[in-house]
Amino acid sequence: MYALVALGYTMVYGIINLINFAHGEVLMVGALTSWTVVGVLQQYTPDMPGWLMLLISLVCACVVAASLNFLIEKIAYRPLRGAPKLAPLITAIGMSILLQTLAMVIWKPNYKSFPTLLPSDPLPLGGAVITPTQILILVVTAVSLALLTWLVNGTKLGRAMRATAENPRVATLMGVKPDVVISATFVIGAVLAAIAGVMWASNYGTVQHAMGFLPGLKAFTAAVFGGIGNLAGAVVGGILLGLIEAIASGYIGELTGGVLGSHYADIFAFVVLIAVLTLRPSGLLGERVADRA
Repeated sequence: MYALVALGYTMVYGIINLINFAHGEVLMVGALTSWTVVGVLQQYTPDMPGWLMLLISLVCACVVAASLNFLIEKIAYRPLRGAPKLAPLITAIGMSILLQTLAMVIWKPNYKSFPTLLPSDPLPLGGAVITPTQILILVVTAVSLALLTWLVNGTKLGRAMRATAENPRVATLMGVKPDVVISATFVIGAVLAAIAGVMWASNYGTVQHAMGFLPGLKAFTAAVFGGIGNLAGAVVGGILLGLIEAIASGYIGELTGGVLGSHYADIFAFVVLIAVLTLRPSGLLGERVADRA
């Protein structure tokens, strides 16, 4: 899930060198939209299979999140494209707070239970257990990376993305429309965030207006860890960050008698961020211009 959100971060950064801190809130809107759609479907079509409800709610969440991110880029970021880098950064933080507040007003601040729509029986796997929802998350992440890699390297839009990332002015002379390319990138990033939000809600079984803040920060950490602007790096960083958190909250927690247990797992994510920025600012796989889309 960190990898899915980090892919959206790295795409936007690859095009306009902007860290979209409202990306976690797009995840939250996708999850709450899915919860709303599932509630309506359960009320009016209670006999519909759970997987179909999840699929319909996922499509609706992607549409809402993509429309929202398109408007965010057009209203909040596009007017500041030539401004100093601090201005869009502050705007992104402000947009994050605004979206949280609006979601709190629309959906209320209480925690909401997300229904279990897929089989919940754990499956044994090499001494560990994994649920069908977690298997789906792994498959969706792998497919998303493959599709994005193909999009960036093998399509006309991908070439336009790479050209815009390198030099928007020269790309314009070559017939590329940077505004269209940037909007398309925000839309694709929003779809990934919405998918991650629905998967997050399905896995943890709860949604609320502030749920996107911490995953957004951790996904940013994962993107930096793997090499922001690098698609494969975003996935590698997300997986490694998840493993570091799991090991820290499990094994280290056991060794320290619970002093550094699961309640302190978030600390290790940001320790990783500080270490990477200090020792290897370009990330594990580095930043490649060809993948900056």
